[in-house]
Amino acid sequence: MLRHLLAPTVEVSAHCDLPCGVYDPAQARIEAESIKAVIAKVADNDDPDFRTRAILIKEQRSELVKHHLWVLWTDYFKPPHFEKYPQLHTLVNEATKLAGASGTKGELDAAKADELLAKIDEIAEIFWETKKA
Repeated sequence: MLRHLLAPTVEVSAHCDLPCGVYDPAQARIEAESIKAVIAKVADNDDPDFRTRAILIKEQRSELVKHHLWVLWTDYFKPPHFEKYPQLHTLVNEATKLAGASGTKGELDAAKADELLAKIDEIAEIFWETKKA
């Protein structure tokens, strides 16, 4: 009986613990734009303290990109989306790797930041198509 009383009666899904239903790839894009800007600032500054702080921020922003993309991938996109857009798994995988240790998190390469932004834009295009449906 207790088990029946504690069983969920409504099933919900969201990107956070409160089912607000707000998803937007812009969150990942903003962080990726910040990464690109930090890379440029580091290139123009020789102060070791500034560079250390900037690199730490870049690494944190890279983690946030991965987080925002994973939320879309695991919570927003559903099987019908993956069926209609079979490239979606690969896009998210490539984007999160570009934000990872071999990408913007581990390197100061503006080209990697540009690649990351391009992948996020591809994911965003699919995302907004799904919102129209």
